[in-house]
Amino acid sequence: MADTAKPLLIKRYASRRLYNTETSDYVTLEDIAGFIRTGREVQIVDLKSGDDLTRQYLLQIVAEHESKGESVLPVDVLTDLVRSYTSGVQSIVPQFLASSFEMLRESQTKMMENLTTFPNPMAAVPGFDAIRKQQEAFLKTMLGGMPAWSGSGPAREEEAATSSDDIADIKKQLAELQQKLSRL
Repeated sequence: MADTAKPLLIKRYASRRLYNTETSDYVTLEDIAGFIRTGREVQIVDLKSGDDLTRQYLLQIVAEHESKGESVLPVDVLTDLVRSYTSGVQSIVPQFLASSFEMLRESQTKMMENLTTFPNPMAAVPGFDAIRKQQEAFLKTMLGGMPAWSGSGPAREEEAATSSDDIADIKKQLAELQQKLSRL
């Protein structure tokens, strides 16, 4: 079994092919993006020189997704990033981005805790539990690539336990609720 606590080592050969040292096979950028989405840390090194190429490949993954129309970064943010590289003064952009993403991860975690742990006066409403489960599934789907959802521990185990059957059940419950609402 692979040790997911340490980064997955990917070696780049002279031919520019990427080799997964855990599974002993070649991988693509999309495979690497998939590892990252599931919460796995990845380190990419040049086989010959030993240089760490992780940042370069992560930027390439972001650029490919942005070019496919999967825009996450607004033009203003990209412009500010370019400006931060050209300014002679030490930029605060890296610290700002790191702090912003950390706050986002913490907010996601708190939001999910609030959905599951605090008593809710709406819980007495018929069908509320089904709606709550549907919201949780929606949030997990929408935020699936974010580190707060991709880590290890109870939240990750619970997410792993969610199967397509659970999603089908939630869809069925949602359809039933919609029918009940239309009858009212």
